[in-house]
Amino acid sequence: MNQREKKILLWFDMWRKKTDLGIADIFTENAIYIESWGPEYHGAAKIKHWFEEWNTRGTVLVWEIKQFFHSEDQTVVEWYFKNEMHTGKVEAFDGMSLIRWSKEDRIEFLKEFGCNSSRYDPYQNGGSPCFRKESAMWF
Repeated sequence: MNQREKKILLWFDMWRKKTDLGIADIFTENAIYIESWGPEYHGAAKIKHWFEEWNTRGTVLVWEIKQFFHSEDQTVVEWYFKNEMHTGKVEAFDGMSLIRWSKEDRIEFLKEFGCNSSRYDPYQNGGSPCFRKESAMWF
């Protein structure tokens, strides 16, 4: 496992443990982090603030990595995520993160992409689609 993968694993582990184990060591001072559903955080200090504040409202139950793809100064990570908010709402989805690394091997850009994990075939009963009567996920 290379150093970049170790840093990503540490980031995921921080969420599961609800503990900052080195956010300032993983992200550059001017890093940009974009969540799959829209929020965007600028700078390691803002990422740390978001991390600490979010963990007062929810708990990450699962954030497991399925695979990594590396190319020069970029990494793509495929993962599965599940959390529970203090309201009792549970969210689970598949996702990917596009990461760009600084020359010092710290994350300078991270953009998440989400995919509903509750999938189905709308054509399983014929040629016309039959879509579920549910609201779309927020991503």
